[in-house]
Amino acid sequence: MATKKRFIAGARCPECQEQDSVMLYSESGVEVMECVACGYRKHQAPEAAEKQASGDVIGVFKPE
Repeated sequence: MATKKRFIAGARCPECQEQDSVMLYSESGVEVMECVACGYRKHQAPEAAEKQASGDVIGVFKPE
């Protein structure tokens, strides 16, 4: 089964600052934010995603 990847409109990569290059997908139950321009990746633990998510929100990423 293919992994469903979604681009996040208007998002900037925290590493290279490229806009509209960030995608979000789930890998082994863990949400991953990845930049297609520079390859930057950030994982979010399932517990953190569940704690911050509500309703239709899948997870909340806070770039550093």
